[in-house]
Amino acid sequence: MSGEQKMKAKAEQAKGKAKEAVGRMTGDERLEAEGRAEQAKGDARGTKEKAKDVFKH
Repeated sequence: MSGEQKMKAKAEQAKGKAKEAVGRMTGDERLEAEGRAEQAKGDARGTKEKAKDVFKH
């Protein structure tokens, strides 16, 4: 399960970066903010999974 969650985190981060870039290029501040939020969500998920790995070993 941990590997699946890590992949979700990476996917969220990538999707967020894409949204942020498109928002920046088009001048859509809302889309840019959504992208940053999605990246943060992916970062949080990744951090949680790393912490679980540390305590697992």
